[in-house]
Amino acid sequence: MPRASLGGSTPAERTESVQLLADLLERSYVARIESYSGERVVLLGDSIDGDLAVVKTRIVTKQGTEIPVDYRMLRRGDRWRVYDLTIEGVSLVASYRSQFDRILRTSSFEQLVNQAKEKR
Repeated sequence: MPRASLGGSTPAERTESVQLLADLLERSYVARIESYSGERVVLLGDSIDGDLAVVKTRIVTKQGTEIPVDYRMLRRGDRWRVYDLTIEGVSLVASYRSQFDRILRTSSFEQLVNQAKEKR
């Protein structure tokens, strides 16, 4: 059986799946950031390669635990935009892509859309 890809078979389905993924990532990112209060964020450095960049940070909790957080960014015009967030080595994009892929392999595009809409 061929491996499922992210998105449906039509351009409209692919566009919808990309938008669903973007919405879920944004909500997940905002929820994680909002859960932090009083922690210290330490900028460790950045690297830029053309229109791509990685900004490395570390969140230091009130208990002293250090959590590595990397922001993968893309330059669009004169602005940098975050397109992925890696927390303790786990990429949010890869995590959601894997979940989407699993649903598509075992179910249907419609099921993927329904589950993603439920999470909204």
